[in-house]
Amino acid sequence: MKKKFYITAPIYYPNDVPHLGHAYTTIAADVLARWHKLLGKEVFFLTGTDEHGKKIAKAAEKTGKTPKQFTDSLIPEFKDAWKKLGIQYDRFIRTTDKDHEKVVQHVLEKVNKKGEIYKGEYSGLYCTDCEAYYTEKDAPDFSCPVHKKPLENLKEESYFFKLSKYQNFLLDLYKKNPDFISPESKRKEIINRVKEGLKDLSITRTSFDWGVPFPLDKKHYVYVWFDALLNYISGIGYLENKKMFEKFWPADVHIIGKDIIWFHAVYWPAMLKSAGIELPKKIFAHGWWTVLNEKMGKSAGNAVKIDKLIGYAGADSARYFLLRAAPFGDDGDFSEKELINRHNNELANKLGNLVSRVSALIEKYGLEKTEIKNLKIEKTKKTIEKHFEKFEFDKVLNEIFSFTDRCNEFIQNKKPWETKDKKVLYELANAIKDFTILLSPFMPETCEKISKTFNFKIDLKEINKPLKVGKIKKSEILFRKI
Repeated sequence: MKKKFYITAPIYYPNDVPHLGHAYTTIAADVLARWHKLLGKEVFFLTGTDEHGKKIAKAAEKTGKTPKQFTDSLIPEFKDAWKKLGIQYDRFIRTTDKDHEKVVQHVLEKVNKKGEIYKGEYSGLYCTDCEAYYTEKDAPDFSCPVHKKPLENLKEESYFFKLSKYQNFLLDLYKKNPDFISPESKRKEIINRVKEGLKDLSITRTSFDWGVPFPLDKKHYVYVWFDALLNYISGIGYLENKKMFEKFWPADVHIIGKDIIWFHAVYWPAMLKSAGIELPKKIFAHGWWTVLNEKMGKSAGNAVKIDKLIGYAGADSARYFLLRAAPFGDDGDFSEKELINRHNNELANKLGNLVSRVSALIEKYGLEKTEIKNLKIEKTKKTIEKHFEKFEFDKVLNEIFSFTDRCNEFIQNKKPWETKDKKVLYELANAIKDFTILLSPFMPETCEKISKTFNFKIDLKEINKPLKVGKIKKSEILFRKI
């Protein structure tokens, strides 16, 4: 039986069109999904939209639409953005999907049966943009630490989930599974916060009616985070398709932004444990993209929209830049200059030029099969596999481009345009095959073009096979300089 790999990107708030911040997480998840497909696994990649809650209701009201009409109008924007960026997901889940709403109610009933839901009253400082309450410790100036907007003082009747009883369970989980939260800095942060103690979680609202109806009380609607997190199980058929659920759950990794780590590393495992469902294997929280060192977002008015991102140099160049420019767990600062610089120097000069020169020389002089002595990729491949395990995308790309540098040095030293040496050209063509296969998760469209030029299949098994000698014509220009 094939090994499985289940990966999720977050489900995004469709309160505006997607931007670079959404793209970054989704591209990273797509690269991992494609890499695991290359490894021969059966992969399921889930993304979608988180459509309930006060934030969406307020945004819809401003446009004169119902929340459902409003979210319906924005879903095509997300699907279109992912198509333009070459994202291959297996399901696009919406929290308004009927099968998802059923799962939310089913899980609440299971948790209630366990005696872990009770009725009370909630008052606290609330940020509608985060759909979250903050303590005075988190927000001493009474403004949201993320959105820098004043917090509302809310008081309402609410049902609570006994999150406080899971403190020891969670600390034990982090201790026994040091890889459960990554990177390490985030793991330490969560451990320290959980050690301070946990309050029970308010899981219903009466102040709005745009949400999943709470099964235990008709006046209440489910709090958006208790609803949203469950997409990870409803998306693979928790109630509807037992066979599929058993095949893919637990998730191998949830890829998320660092601003939602608390919900994923604390609420989520406690909810699953309460409902008697196995926990996911890993949560990876990446950094934020800033623009001129300001956090990017709609409210800041500095979000780089998807069309603009692709407009510089195409989807593959954008995918490459975002995963090369900063280590995945750290913050990155977006700069047009840097993107153009990398596109022109690394993609056009190094990669594009190499493919163009080698294919043009082969068209002219042909190929002769020979033993590969100089441009062996095995060592690079092993290093890359280790980097992928740690989500070190920048290091993976570094390794691949060090190998293309070796190819460029080799062609300069051997001068096949003077010697007309078909064996040298064969070794170069075989090296192009090898690094293209390894690069394909990052730049699928470009790598597909290279594979067609040099007549090979994008498959990890092809790395161990010598390139077949066939007719090769000069490649089209892969990267036009900006």
